[in-house]
Amino acid sequence: ALELIDFKNALEQWQNLVEKMIIQKTKESSGLYTKDDDQIDFDKFYTTTRTLFGSAVKDQNIQTFFRKVVSNLDERPEWLEIFGCFRGKSDEMSPPSNENMILLVSEKQQITHSVVKRKDLIKGIVKVPLLHLTITASQRGVLTVFNKQRRSFYSYSFYFHQDTTWINGCDYLPNLKYVVAVTESTIILWDYQSKDSTSDGFVIKPMKNCLLCVCTVTMADNLAKDTFLMGDDKGYVYLLTITTDDFIMKQSKTEKRSQFKLMDSESFDIPKRKLHDDWVGKIKYFPALKRFGSCSTDSTSSFVLDDIKRLEDHLPVKEFSVPKGVNAFTYCGKAKVIVTGG
Repeated sequence: ALELIDFKNALEQWQNLVEKMIIQKTKESSGLYTKDDDQIDFDKFYTTTRTLFGSAVKDQNIQTFFRKVVSNLDERPEWLEIFGCFRGKSDEMSPPSNENMILLVSEKQQITHSVVKRKDLIKGIVKVPLLHLTITASQRGVLTVFNKQRRSFYSYSFYFHQDTTWINGCDYLPNLKYVVAVTESTIILWDYQSKDSTSDGFVIKPMKNCLLCVCTVTMADNLAKDTFLMGDDKGYVYLLTITTDDFIMKQSKTEKRSQFKLMDSESFDIPKRKLHDDWVGKIKYFPALKRFGSCSTDSTSSFVLDDIKRLEDHLPVKEFSVPKGVNAFTYCGKAKVIVTGG
């Protein structure tokens, strides 16, 4: 707490220094400034900044910030730039540094593996911290899993074996250890660790409406099943639980040239509820709140935050409206706030 207070005081002094420098430079450009002992040149700016923040700032960032202020007095840089939070091309390949003790800035890494082909888009990126995995799903059907070093070690091109519907989202099923992805009319369950060349997973279809997003409901009470939520283009939110028994009991006749076994959606109990009057743009489950959130561009039911039981009992849900709806949202456990973007 003391370090935080010291930093806030230092930052306030430094921002006053910047304001004073801008006023001085503005007067200089108009010929109204008279030089005195309080003149702020680069040397004074550098020395004061170094005194206030110590080794948390680098020489090149101080120089860059000073140049930005002097070259364009009307457009002031953000104070974060003094700590190198906005890096130029020359810094992208620099080795990780422990010098920055105030703000932890993650170094950029480039994935050399070609995840998608031309005219394709990444539609979903999911991090699995406990397993150090990153999962991506492309619009045209390429599912990829990266390890901790960001090197692709599992990849499947779904469109080589299935229809041409686009993938709209993905997530990870931690108990079953499958990747789940949704397309316009199907649910994909990919066994990315499968060593059986004839079986890569399962496809659940048909789904009546176009599925737009998917998220896992994190529950560790049963290692033999996983639950996930889905949203569609009619405003419905679905709840589906998959168990290991389903993989055995609910298989249908496998389609030709497909390594994915087919399961009929009618054989599952899939509770659903219409929560929005427009597309469900995003859905997310928050373990800390034991609630799920879903958003839509619907101006009336723009954001819903409630228990997943509401999908089955049809009691009133907690919701609020925003003009033109909500496109994105997130939850910060530390601040205990939910932020939405419209």
